[in-house]
Amino acid sequence: MMARILLTCGEPAGVGPELAPLALAAGADIVWLGDPRHLPQGALWTQVAAPDDAVPPGHLPVLRHDFAGPATPGRPDPAHAADIIAVIARAVDLAMTGRVAAICTAPISKEALIRGAGFAFPGHTEFLAHLAGDVPVAMMLASTTVTPPCRVVPATIHIPLADVPTALTEPALEQAIRLTHAALIRDFGLSAPRIAVAGLNPHAGEGGMMGTQDRDLIAPLIARLRAEGLHVTGPHPADTMFHAPARARYDAAIACYHDQGLIPIKTLDFDGGVNVTLGLPFIRTSPDHGTAFDIAGKGLADPSSTIAALRLAAQMAASRGPLLLHENILRGSGGRMPPASGKAP
Repeated sequence: MMARILLTCGEPAGVGPELAPLALAAGADIVWLGDPRHLPQGALWTQVAAPDDAVPPGHLPVLRHDFAGPATPGRPDPAHAADIIAVIARAVDLAMTGRVAAICTAPISKEALIRGAGFAFPGHTEFLAHLAGDVPVAMMLASTTVTPPCRVVPATIHIPLADVPTALTEPALEQAIRLTHAALIRDFGLSAPRIAVAGLNPHAGEGGMMGTQDRDLIAPLIARLRAEGLHVTGPHPADTMFHAPARARYDAAIACYHDQGLIPIKTLDFDGGVNVTLGLPFIRTSPDHGTAFDIAGKGLADPSSTIAALRLAAQMAASRGPLLLHENILRGSGGRMPPASGKAP
């Protein structure tokens, strides 16, 4: 039997805690890491000492992590920031030592973590990469309800559009392609993955008439990778890459910038889209939404994306199999834990 998926509490003033019982009710085999005082009133839960401990039917297994105090939905408390960070670090340790099959992270508020604990990372993903040993990572948005599937990896992410041409270097694009190629084999069970690379400019530059990056940077890189044996094509005009017949010709798309890739997947599968971090030595997924402070505690949270993230994490864990899990166990808790204060280094 596969180990459980660990679901972190995320920001306790957001919708994260109320999504856990809903995911359990949908059949997810999870263990929740957080303060049970933050769970919705009436939620059935049982504290466990180990992630796979048995609990009564219908009860949420809880690895208890006591916070500074109770949470008020919609009102993040700076006093909780250190514990939110410590929960993430504890989750990574559990994954790196093979005690959970994967991590699914509930949303956090970067602003709240900065205000409360001087959080030193751009976001969740960068902190996870740091804890894993400062490994290179990429963000994949993966659909779970459309056929053919839509999987998109942006080579540049949260930067102004004006900065994209400078940030889109050959090393950055190559890293995104290689991380995607490795993940499609290891985590998605594809022995010979097909990767399509979008052009930066309209019509992939029209041979240099509308920008030269596609001709001078992207095309030579693709040719070099193809010579190595990778099945990579492009640069393709982005406006014709995402309809169903086009998606059938590749397993993942590399986008040059954030909106180029995220607009198609959020249009095709808004509720079923899952954020996957590629490159980590453990599996990490997350729902593709934020803390939703405006609806927290009102019983309005939609668990669809969290359920999709948990199911995809389970599928990826099954694809990785026992060998890679054993490799994680051999590494031990190689992730770096935050100092006793809970502040990120």
